[in-house]
Amino acid sequence: MTRTLDPALAGLAQGWCALSALHGRIEAHIERALQAGHGLSVREFSVMDVLSRQHSGEGGHLRMNEVADAVVLSQSATTRLVNRLEDRGLLTRYLCLTDRRGIYTDVTEAGLALLAEARPTNDAALREALREAAARPELAPLVAAVESLAPAS
Repeated sequence: MTRTLDPALAGLAQGWCALSALHGRIEAHIERALQAGHGLSVREFSVMDVLSRQHSGEGGHLRMNEVADAVVLSQSATTRLVNRLEDRGLLTRYLCLTDRRGIYTDVTEAGLALLAEARPTNDAALREALREAAARPELAPLVAAVESLAPAS
């Protein structure tokens, strides 16, 4: 029995494949640059970046599940990643003063210095990966969509 494909569904599947390819290309490009220049993975950079944006105001500190959601990892994988970064002296944990059950994680001075050093590498690798992807006809519309999300400067 021959099944006909729903053209709309086939188009969605093709779009998803292109989006997945764009993501994979960008992540691999940034990964190579961060590893070579700073000994950081994309996930490590992302966790440190998210944690560096915390503040002491209301809702300013993130729980581990919020960090996991922000970097699209499971909570257990995020905890293991935070443990490794803490072992490297890049993160520190402490008890919440108002809720002794809560444990917060902050980026250390060494972590902030490494993050500041790695940020230009991350940004340059992102720009380069997008430029390379834009040259591929199947990815060019997605690159344009990503670039349209950037705030006007």
